[in-house]
Amino acid sequence: MDLKNKFEYFEQLNKEAEIGGGHERIEKQHAAGKKTARERIEELLDPGTFNEVDKFVLHRATDFGIDKKKFRGDGVVTGYGKIHDRLIYVFAQDFTVFGGTMSRSNADKIVKIQKMAIENGAPLIGLNDSGGARIQEGVQSLAGYADIFYNNVLSSGVIPQISTILGPCAGGAVYSPALTDFIFMVNETSHMFVTGPDVIKTVTHENVTKEDLGGAVTHSSKSGVAHFTGDSEEQTIMMVRELLSFIPSNNMEDPPVQTTTDPIDRKLEALHDVVPADPNKPYDMKDIIFKIIDDEHFLEVQPNYAGNMIIGFARFGGKSVGIVANQPSVLAGVLDINSSAKAARFVRFCDAFNIPLVTLVDVPGFLPGTQQEFGGIIKHGAKLLYAFAEATVPKITLITRKAYGGAYDVMSSKHIGGDINYAYPTAEIAVMGPEGAINILNRNITNEEEKAKAVEEYREAFANPYRAASLGYIDEIIYPEDTRIKIINALDMTRNKRKSNLPRKHGNIPL
Repeated sequence: MDLKNKFEYFEQLNKEAEIGGGHERIEKQHAAGKKTARERIEELLDPGTFNEVDKFVLHRATDFGIDKKKFRGDGVVTGYGKIHDRLIYVFAQDFTVFGGTMSRSNADKIVKIQKMAIENGAPLIGLNDSGGARIQEGVQSLAGYADIFYNNVLSSGVIPQISTILGPCAGGAVYSPALTDFIFMVNETSHMFVTGPDVIKTVTHENVTKEDLGGAVTHSSKSGVAHFTGDSEEQTIMMVRELLSFIPSNNMEDPPVQTTTDPIDRKLEALHDVVPADPNKPYDMKDIIFKIIDDEHFLEVQPNYAGNMIIGFARFGGKSVGIVANQPSVLAGVLDINSSAKAARFVRFCDAFNIPLVTLVDVPGFLPGTQQEFGGIIKHGAKLLYAFAEATVPKITLITRKAYGGAYDVMSSKHIGGDINYAYPTAEIAVMGPEGAINILNRNITNEEEKAKAVEEYREAFANPYRAASLGYIDEIIYPEDTRIKIINALDMTRNKRKSNLPRKHGNIPL
């Protein structure tokens, strides 16, 4: 073969690899409203930065006649490129080749890219669109999945791992995304479940659609499996790029800093009346969040799940922070099973990746009831307590109104390692609300007028931040209009914080 023929042969193999399962299957993918693996990578990465790895890999299986059917790349496109000019590793399952199913050689490609991401300290993004294990390969396919899971665990807290579900993801395939830091789904296109509708009907006789069982709406609002959802692939992929702008490339780096024209000393007169004088009147905590952060840019995580807790990323003075906040307009901002677990996972992510935590508190306590107690609110609430106590990143806390009982302790109080703890003059820090307290302390009072007077006396004595401030539990009581500058000053003061926990293999968080 002469030189010309060698280059022509190379070009032919390139075209074979890039066409995946062929034009017909690509058209079918497009007809279903889905892009191909290569189109998705092109959309995700900065233009012209993708470098493909293992483009010519073929499967090695021989059973059931599969050896007569081979495609270059074998159903997954892997490589590296850049997002916002930062190194990123990526794999994209190709549904046009064997339905994107997992083969041994397919898994080897993903494992290789996982190892490269760990060794070079860069985020790994998986674009999932697969029918699951390749049945013709049996246990080899299952072994491939387990190798990927193992690397997911080793990578956890070392590099950010992001899963984007852009089609089906079923059976064992769901556990790799579940082990990663964030899961993105597309409305009406993405589906995740361990057992599908047909199996459920056979075993439990329940009728359920694929969408109701494992669609984006279900996982973003009911199960809490998904963190972000988009209306289209393009929107979802843009959200992945936005998330990466807030987080560092690995656990040894600080988050990226962005320049901002938003003045750090901006006064917030509008905040003066956000917290109502009536302690039982709800308000929207986002009215505070959007006013105090840079440019009103807040990337909320799990916005449709456990709405009594708000979590997400923002910036103060151009620097990334994680925000954890009670939401008084939903269930009065109580802590329950779902909100505790939601916030705990987010706190641990921020702590692993050097992202300071800003906590906004308005919490009347834990949600009472048999459903919560039987569901294990004790251990789930303890997850959030554990996460805040374990975190060594800068922790800035602001109590806007209620901070009652054990929930006061849990929400990044001074006692579990809060670095700077602020309170508005409207803050109420007490064991419980005035009405409940008087019902216990003065249970003999039957006269309504006397009871009202006792409640008012308790409110004046305890429903304020001054007793806590006199004990040093609150560092400073601030005017609402000074919130932004005070938080930025505290973040600046704690920028070089150095704190490590006692030596141990790992703690035993109450799972």
